[in-house]
Amino acid sequence: MSKLSSTRKMHLKSLMLQVAKTSLEKEVVDTAAEKESYLAEHCPPLSLPHSLQDLQELCKKLHATIDVVDEERYDMEVKVQKSSKEIEDLNQKIFDLRGKFKRPALRRVRMSADAMLRALLGSKHKVNMELRANLKQVKKEDTEKEKDLRDVGDWRKNIEEKSGMEGRKKMFESEA
Repeated sequence: MSKLSSTRKMHLKSLMLQVAKTSLEKEVVDTAAEKESYLAEHCPPLSLPHSLQDLQELCKKLHATIDVVDEERYDMEVKVQKSSKEIEDLNQKIFDLRGKFKRPALRRVRMSADAMLRALLGSKHKVNMELRANLKQVKKEDTEKEKDLRDVGDWRKNIEEKSGMEGRKKMFESEA
């Protein structure tokens, strides 16, 4: 593919700008003509009557047309609000379906199991979830082995007794 020279580029750019300028000017003229035709169609030229009664009738007609226009404007606003609300809801549905939304940071709530079940099930919940209350109490019977282990259990005492010359002497005597 051949590259365009800078002079050729500048020439093409100026041609494009000229075409755009003429189209903008034409658009401005078209909108002005459209505005004039709309005003001629919907707003007849004002002819002021000279008598007081005719002026009052003209004012009443103008008030009636203003009321009609206000009702139409109000209806249009309500339609626009409904449409924008519907668009917002649909956008939210699309957003939810995509699943790309930020989950809020959850706060830690201190709640017992009873309170949680009561909140979920309402007042129908009667089961007590206090687990410690349901535990059996088991009494341990002391056996002779456990008593002996408990007596010997503190290793620090044995080391203190065996430390020094006397302790070693006792250790050798007991072995022999």
